[in-house]
Amino acid sequence: MKILLKIRYDGGAYCGFQAQPNGVSVQGVLTEAFSGMFGFPCNITGCSRTDSGVHALSFCASVEPKEEILRDTQWCRVPVGKIHRAVNVLLPDDISVVAAAEVPDDFHPRYNVVQKTYEYHILRTPARDPFLHGRAFHAPRRIPEEGIALMRQTAGIFVGKHDFSGYMAAGSKITDAVRTVCAAEVEEKDELLIYRVSADGFLYNMVRIMAGTLLDCAYGRLTPDDADRALRTGDRTAAGFTAPGHGLYLCRVEYDRPVDWLCE
Repeated sequence: MKILLKIRYDGGAYCGFQAQPNGVSVQGVLTEAFSGMFGFPCNITGCSRTDSGVHALSFCASVEPKEEILRDTQWCRVPVGKIHRAVNVLLPDDISVVAAAEVPDDFHPRYNVVQKTYEYHILRTPARDPFLHGRAFHAPRRIPEEGIALMRQTAGIFVGKHDFSGYMAAGSKITDAVRTVCAAEVEEKDELLIYRVSADGFLYNMVRIMAGTLLDCAYGRLTPDDADRALRTGDRTAAGFTAPGHGLYLCRVEYDRPVDWLCE
C-alpha cells in the first residue's frame, strides 16, 4: 500500500521539488515531516520535478516506508482522510497537504499520469504589485490588445503532437522530445494574463520557454512564424527567452484511474 498525497506549495523558498545536495527542497521537507510523523524513514516520490521558485496548486506525491519489510504491514496508522491534520502541523506554512488517497503498490505518481496542466501568470500593470511579488512575472511594459492576440495565435501553434526540442532547455538529457499538447490558451483575468497549457508530459523548462516566446511575440521581438520554426526545426534559438520560474504553477494532475481523494 502507498498513500498518494495532494499538495499545494509556494515554491519561492525552495530549490524545486526534487531533493538537492545544496538547497532546501519540497521533497526534503516532506520526507522529514512524514518520517517524523510515522516514526520511521519514508520515501516521498513526486509526480514532477518542478524548478526552483515554481509553485503548485495541485501537486501529487506518494509516501511509503523506506524499509521494504514495513510495506507489508498496516504501516499507516492515521486515517487516510485525516493525514493532512496530522502532518500539516509539522510542515512550514508554505507547504500544505490538502488531501490523501490509498493507492496500490504498483501505482506510480509520475508514470501513471495521463495529463498535466500548468499555468504561467503574467502581471500586466504598469507598476509592480507587492502582493504578487514572487507569484507572477511582471511584464516589463504594457501589452497591447494586438499583442494579446498574437500570444493567442502563438499558443495555438503548440497544440498537437510535436517534437518540442526547440522548447527544451539546453543540456537536457532527454532523447525523446515528442509530447502531445491537448490545449493551450491565454486568459485575461483582471490584471493578470494567464497562459494555461495541458499535455501528456512536459520537457525541462518547456512551459517557461513557451511563456517567454508568447511574450516575445506580444512585444514584436518574435513572430508566430518564428515560434512555428522553432517547433518544426528544433532550433532553440528561434524560440523566446525562458520566463522566470516564479510565474509558473502546476495546477492539475490527471491519472489513468480514478483517485478517491479524502479530506475530513
